[in-house]
Amino acid sequence: MPERLPAAPCPTPLDPLDPLDGGLTHDGPPPHMPPPASTVDAAASDALRRQVLSAGWQPGHDLWVFGYASLIWRQGFECLERRPALLKGYHRALKMWSHVNRGTPQCPGLVFALLPGGSCQGVALRMPADAVPTAFDELWRREMPDLTYQPRWLSCRTPAGSVKALAFTLSRRSPSHTGTLSNERYRQVFTEACGHYGTTLDYAQRTDASLRAMGIQDRALAGLLALADGRANA
Repeated sequence: MPERLPAAPCPTPLDPLDPLDGGLTHDGPPPHMPPPASTVDAAASDALRRQVLSAGWQPGHDLWVFGYASLIWRQGFECLERRPALLKGYHRALKMWSHVNRGTPQCPGLVFALLPGGSCQGVALRMPADAVPTAFDELWRREMPDLTYQPRWLSCRTPAGSVKALAFTLSRRSPSHTGTLSNERYRQVFTEACGHYGTTLDYAQRTDASLRAMGIQDRALAGLLALADGRANA
């Protein structure tokens, strides 16, 4: 994988001067907007959170998270270091229904997920050990409001060596997996869907800008965004 981005401290989440913003106009939340309320049983969510954390992290050690979409440009937690990372066995896809963060039950939006197969270029984010108890809980509430993702500890290759990082994956058998969507359906979602953190279109545009800033060309994402501005046919 091209080592285009040296390991560096993480930028302040949602910094208005963040170069990863790519000059986009944002309709998302202010920097410290709390995560949405969970839509599942709190005890079940907490039990799974503790199970996942204990499976891949030991107290006193830093924790790595693999970011492949919004975590690239809005970490939402203290981060000591970020490295370009390659994850094999999964690929980034805008194929997960969002009824909370980027849409509503009445007008579902879309968010990215890691689906099995292929590979994915993203970023490994290092969470400091002393911040993990609080920061992991906040990350969990943001990414797992309805327990749809399947959190997995996966090996990611970085310029400084491999790290085991938490990645949020999705099974194709999940009801939240969209399957194949028509171009017209993507256009509809880009035009209409908006949730707790803003529109699906803004989310996709910001992810694209962040990837490009790292020297990563996601052709599938570029093709979808071409639908939004009329550069592609149905």
